[in-house]
Amino acid sequence: MSQRPEVNRRFVLAERPNGPPDENTLRLEETGVPRPGDAQMLLRTEYLSLDPYMRGRMNDAKSYATPVAIGEVMTGQVVAEVVESNLDGFAPGDHVLAASGWQDYAVSDGTGVMPLGTAPENPSWALGILGMPGYTAYAGLLKIGRPKPGETVVVAAASGPVGATVGQIARLKGCRVVGVAGGAEKCAHVTGTLGFDACIDHRAEDFAARLAAACPDGIDVYFENVGGKVLYAVLPLLNPFSRMPVCGVVSWYNLAGLPEGPDHGPAIMGTILRMKVKVEGFIIFDSFPQSVYEEFRADMTGWIAEGRVQYKEHVVEGLEAAPAAFNDLLAGRNFGKMVVKVA
Repeated sequence: MSQRPEVNRRFVLAERPNGPPDENTLRLEETGVPRPGDAQMLLRTEYLSLDPYMRGRMNDAKSYATPVAIGEVMTGQVVAEVVESNLDGFAPGDHVLAASGWQDYAVSDGTGVMPLGTAPENPSWALGILGMPGYTAYAGLLKIGRPKPGETVVVAAASGPVGATVGQIARLKGCRVVGVAGGAEKCAHVTGTLGFDACIDHRAEDFAARLAAACPDGIDVYFENVGGKVLYAVLPLLNPFSRMPVCGVVSWYNLAGLPEGPDHGPAIMGTILRMKVKVEGFIIFDSFPQSVYEEFRADMTGWIAEGRVQYKEHVVEGLEAAPAAFNDLLAGRNFGKMVVKVA
C-alpha cells in the first residue's frame, strides 16, 4: 500500500435491540487508523462474516460468550490482509483469519489469528465452508448426530452454509437426506445442486404433511438450527433413539419474550422422553478437541477438490451494507453463506 490509510470506519453497538435490530442498534463511526506497537500488526479487513450468533451477542444475557458492550465494535470473524507488522511470523501482504469485527482496520497481537498465506485462492471460504460454518456442520453431524447408512437425516435451513454442508456430508455417509428451505428457488438448489433426496418449502401451508410424506420411515437425525414450526413438524416424526444436534434456533433470536401461541414444552419434552431422543447443544469453539478440527480440514479439503461438496456464497458489497444484510440473514433472505466484501 503506497500511502498509510487515515480513516477507519467501524460499526459499534449503540443500544441493545428489543426484537429485530433497527437503525438505532448499530452506529457507524469514523476514527483514526490505529498504529501497531511492538509485537503487533495492522490488519485491513477484506471480508466480514455475518452469522446468526451475532444477534445473541447484542443481548446483555448469560451466554457462552461475553456480550458486546455498548460502544464496542460489533464482533465478527474476518479475512484480512496484513498492512504493517512488528510481529514475528507475519509480514505485509499475508492474509489471515481474525476476529477483528465490523471495521476496516484493527490492530492484533496474533492471538487467535490463523494464517491463510499470501494469495489464498478463495479467501472468503475461510469464513464459510472451510471455517466455522463448515466445521459446525461436520462436527455436529458426525460427532453428535452419528448418522448411519440408510438412516433419514432432516436438515433445517438447508440452503444455508451449515445446513447445506450437513446434508452433503450425510449423503456421503449413505443417508437419505431431506432438507427444509424457504421458497422454490432454494429448494431446487438443495435437490438439484446439493443432491438432497428431497427439500420441503417451510412456507407451504401443508408443510408438516409434506415433511411427513418425505420421511416415510421417520427421522433418525434432525440437525437443528432454526426452531419454531420446523421443530414442531419434526417432533412427531422422530424415531426411537434419534439424535438432535442443536447449533442454533434462528427463528427465535429476535423474540423479545416467550413466543405467542400454545405451549409446546410438553410436546417437546414428551417426545424426547418417549422416543429416547438424544438432544445435545454445542458451540463449535469449545465443544470438540483440536483433533476433530484437523479431521474436518483434511476431509473437507479433499471433498471440495473431488467435487463432492458444493458451496454457495451470498456476497454483499461494502461495510455500510452490513446492518441491512444482517437483518436479511436473520429473516432468511440470504441464499448461501453471507459475507460482506469490505475492502
